[in-house]
Amino acid sequence: MKIFGKVRHRPSASWRQVTDRAFTLIGDGRYEDASALLTRAADLEPWLSESWFNLALLHKFRHDWEQARAAGLRAVALLDRDAGAPDWWNVGISATALQDWPLARRAWQAYGLDVPDKLSATGEPTGMELGSAAVRLSPEGEAEVVWGRRLDPARIEVLSIPLPSSGRRWGEVVLHDGVPHGERTTAAGPSYPVFDEIELWAPSPVPTWVVLLEAAAESDRDALERLAADAGFAAEDWSSSVRLLCRSCSESRMPSDEGEGVHVDPHDHSEPGHPGPLRHRTAGSGSLWVPERECGIAAPGGLVRGLLDGWVADSPHTRAWRDLEEVC
Repeated sequence: MKIFGKVRHRPSASWRQVTDRAFTLIGDGRYEDASALLTRAADLEPWLSESWFNLALLHKFRHDWEQARAAGLRAVALLDRDAGAPDWWNVGISATALQDWPLARRAWQAYGLDVPDKLSATGEPTGMELGSAAVRLSPEGEAEVVWGRRLDPARIEVLSIPLPSSGRRWGEVVLHDGVPHGERTTAAGPSYPVFDEIELWAPSPVPTWVVLLEAAAESDRDALERLAADAGFAAEDWSSSVRLLCRSCSESRMPSDEGEGVHVDPHDHSEPGHPGPLRHRTAGSGSLWVPERECGIAAPGGLVRGLLDGWVADSPHTRAWRDLEEVC
């Protein structure tokens, strides 16, 4: 096969050696050294799409989106197949990071995805209806998996209330990688991929608060969550929604908190008997209910106390709150 007058051929031994060494350096986090080697590989085999794909991948790791887009476009120009190549997926991620919406649309379509004609006021594609997914925030640090809504193949809007250690807030949009690392299953049957965050794409102005609740029953806790949702914000009972997992378990196929009855997760590495982020036991019929709950709330400062006071006023004998603190 000829591309631009050049005969397509297998990469040379020198190209393979340089590339293998570069990926070893990438694994060690030595991106600058790897960049020099992958640039050399591209000089050795400029007609090979893999040369530019590898450079685009490296620039994605470095969050150098201009360079990632440029290398990605050179890679797709040399492809010998029409659709489905991961080269196009990387182009889509870099274009989304740069808000280059015409290129993002072209990339997703070239990959083989159905992209509706709907556009937002800024020109970004909307209406892809990709459903829910989970995203691992700060995957190289104190990682946390939260739930969100997929806006497109590279972005998720965070709908859980992240713990303050993640540095993320409810309502933020994060750019994520294309290959899932893990899966979350539900009792109802569906399973959802877990994607790794690449970087924050759009911040949220809504702060995160932590508060200690006295909720006599689950219905009292549920009432606060409904009250916050009705106001356009969120409340989440961290005492039951948070569990600590080792990396291996987090990146595997794991059950979520859906379903009935007591569910004690054998992969949960938290300390039993402690409420809050160091304890997890799925609530259900017959399970132990602890009235003191650690709750995260995502709401403006001028509203959060009013929400809590209104919640207590609806049932003062079964509800109380204390120790409200803004944490993120």
